[in-house]
Amino acid sequence: MQVGSPKLKGKFMNEEKTFHLDFERPIVELERKIEEMQNQAKVDGLDLSGELQNLEGKVEKLRQEIYTKLTPWQRVQISRHPQRPYALDYIERCLTDFTELHGDRVFGDDPAIVGGPARLDGEPLMVIGMQSGRNLEQRQFRNFGMPHPEGYRKALRLMQMAAKFKHPVLTLIDTSGAYPGIEAEERGQAESIARNLFEMSHLPIPLVVAIIGQGFSGGALATAVGDRILMLENACYAVIVPESCSTILFRTRERKEEAAEALKLTAFDLKDQGIIDRIVPEPFGGAHRNYDEGAASLKRQIQEVLAELRPLSPDELINQRIEKFSAMGVWEE
Repeated sequence: MQVGSPKLKGKFMNEEKTFHLDFERPIVELERKIEEMQNQAKVDGLDLSGELQNLEGKVEKLRQEIYTKLTPWQRVQISRHPQRPYALDYIERCLTDFTELHGDRVFGDDPAIVGGPARLDGEPLMVIGMQSGRNLEQRQFRNFGMPHPEGYRKALRLMQMAAKFKHPVLTLIDTSGAYPGIEAEERGQAESIARNLFEMSHLPIPLVVAIIGQGFSGGALATAVGDRILMLENACYAVIVPESCSTILFRTRERKEEAAEALKLTAFDLKDQGIIDRIVPEPFGGAHRNYDEGAASLKRQIQEVLAELRPLSPDELINQRIEKFSAMGVWEE
């Protein structure tokens, strides 16, 4: 399996620095206290099992209180966790025989989008994912996960290739938005996104979308027109990031928590609204806690929806897809 630049591969897979979110600090403080007591018990030969058991009980109770009552903003924070699995992590764990293909055949390649043929349980499919990095060097190489027009055109090229061979497509969404730079606009950023929306609506093959982290703005939607839309439990999906929404609505970024609430960007909100089809459970505390468990959960959901879609004819797929997206945003007073 190719995972992009060989120079970056080792660093990408081996970064182990622990990172904690602000709302996790009470848990971290108790865990440090437990570790200190364990070390002290070893040094002094003391029996602190009772005290340690009591603290461990408090930690578990605190975890339950925090992670079962996450606010929308806290889920945004988890979706941005620097150790959260990215597209290539899921590709490595869910699929086999992945071969990365490069370039849009117009301008060049875009490392912010990776894709190519692979196999799921021996069955061929085309996988396309938005990819960021673990450190500054990798993030710069991947343009912080913000695709250029050539990235979206590469994605479309791969989808059209899949259609020729009648293979399904799996897209993995994880971006704060399309790159807004002048050079991207000069090369037709808006046109490339619009073109993808139109072409994906009419592809005669099963399209499965999985929102694995951040899914913001048209940059996310550009590969998110699917027959089934899956969303990880702590992923986010909205027209704009909460900080920018807060700036527009309230003239300050400081009300981002309120903006996140108003955007209804969580998987549970979007499932209620009929925007997504399935919520993919994550390991307790977030997908970054256990890559293998999170990938296994996503793989099961992909297998199930592909089993639903494969028997459908091309006309049925296209008609149902168009009906699905046409119904979004419609309501009756």
